[in-house]
Amino acid sequence: MVLGHICSGATKAALGIYNDSKMIVMSPSATNPALTQSGNYPNFFRTIASDDTQARLEVDFALNVLKLKKIAVLHDKGDYGKGLAEFAKKFLEESGRAEVVLFEGVTPGAVDYSAVVHKVKRSKAQAVIFGGYHPEASKIVSRMRKKKMKTIFISDDGIKDDTFIKVAGKYAEGVYATGPKDTSTNPMAIAAVEAHKKVYGSDHGAFFLNAYTAVLAMLNAVEKTGTTNYDTVAKALRTEYVDTPLGKIRFDEHGDAIGIGFSMYQVQNGIYVEIE
Repeated sequence: MVLGHICSGATKAALGIYNDSKMIVMSPSATNPALTQSGNYPNFFRTIASDDTQARLEVDFALNVLKLKKIAVLHDKGDYGKGLAEFAKKFLEESGRAEVVLFEGVTPGAVDYSAVVHKVKRSKAQAVIFGGYHPEASKIVSRMRKKKMKTIFISDDGIKDDTFIKVAGKYAEGVYATGPKDTSTNPMAIAAVEAHKKVYGSDHGAFFLNAYTAVLAMLNAVEKTGTTNYDTVAKALRTEYVDTPLGKIRFDEHGDAIGIGFSMYQVQNGIYVEIE
């Protein structure tokens, strides 16, 4: 069995090889919907909800809580970011309650995003929904704020990380991002976090609890069946519940975890705070 990969692009590139080798793969963070919903990878499981779930939460938040009418949707052209952005665009258009005034990809790693920020300003968007990771998001947000734009910025778990706050600095304040639900009061989560600090002398990084949960789920399937046989373990993952730091879970027929979801967070006073 394989624990990984971290991002959807790397996961997609590797899954065919693992599938041909009859190997179970479980990712703590690869959220592209097609990884489970295409039906091409019966060997794939994940301990995080998919991008369509994130996109739905972002759109519902924008429409129902923020009451927005004009939204720009940006992405980093990758499997993860573009996939999430396309779902957000789809959900917005289907709602009939808001206009997608701009839909555009940006080049990852670019030094400056002034051009797309200018397009956002010209579109009169009330908010940006961004699909991608913190390096690009931090630059876009910083450029918007330096231009005195008050455009709301909503993104995903690709930026729901302290690194985004450190890089964007004061410009991160007020940014919204979806991320795994806060399970910090779960006794198993508390124990896992303490164990990490004891062994490594530092706080854990993003998706640590999702990865910890993945290991527990795979070990539970092996222990319950007494074998590492591919078909037997795959069946056990879909039928046997297991207690984890993220709650009591099992996996559906597609490989998505039942019992795991996303929350909306906002940067407040330099830290992410769960608000919904």
